[in-house]
Amino acid sequence: MEPMFLRDVEDGPGAGVYAGIVKMMQSQDAAVPQILHLFKFKPEVAVHLSKLAETVMRGPSPLVPGMRELIASFTSKENHCPF
Repeated sequence: MEPMFLRDVEDGPGAGVYAGIVKMMQSQDAAVPQILHLFKFKPEVAVHLSKLAETVMRGPSPLVPGMRELIASFTSKENHCPF
């Protein structure tokens, strides 16, 4: 995966549960989604971003969750962003 534009965010030690997740993924040579670097950099913000994503993807909607996931994956592909 391409390095982030904000190298201090990606390379910083981070804190909380997301720092552990990133460290584990890196130790297994797994690609780390860039959003996880943001979550480890600002774990107090991650709580709110996670709730927002969960509400958007799983909350009440005329679209079933699978359709929302499909739209998100298509949008990510069009933006050249791994999903």
